[in-house]
Amino acid sequence: MLVFVTVGSTRFDALVQTAISEQVLDALHKKGYRRIAIQRGNSDLGMDGGDNGQDLMVFETNGMEVETWKFKTSILSDIQRATLVVSHAGSGTILDALRQGKPMIVVPNPTLLDDHQGELSSRLDALGYLKATTVNNLAVTISAFDPSSLIPFPPFDGSRFRRLIDQEMGYSVSSS
Repeated sequence: MLVFVTVGSTRFDALVQTAISEQVLDALHKKGYRRIAIQRGNSDLGMDGGDNGQDLMVFETNGMEVETWKFKTSILSDIQRATLVVSHAGSGTILDALRQGKPMIVVPNPTLLDDHQGELSSRLDALGYLKATTVNNLAVTISAFDPSSLIPFPPFDGSRFRRLIDQEMGYSVSSS
């Protein structure tokens, strides 16, 4: 089973370093995961010698195969192949994972200017679509996480957006 971790385009050293910590890797291993893929952006791995400027790195630690890279054009295929997604709380990444039906744990980045990631993740957690946590509680959250307790995210309905625009613009709204 594969866990996909992503920090998006921002730097989120704390999440990347926690994702490869002994506590998190042990929690994942106990849940049956054997591989973790990490899109780290410009984040520091926190390992001796850093990443030596390398983009792709593959290594094994704590019984887990770890693959990490900085950026890709698209991470959709990584989301699709994952059994679990652990992500920063960026809205685009959240929507991509939820639309793919993937169980998700989100970790808002508290270093950002405002708390929009915290607000979004708290609301989606309250609705039951995902589990929100902090960097410090990630291992505990993984250990207690039950993907079957999540509520499936509703499928995309583009007609809702059209009706909203029509209504805001004062056009006659059909009942379609």
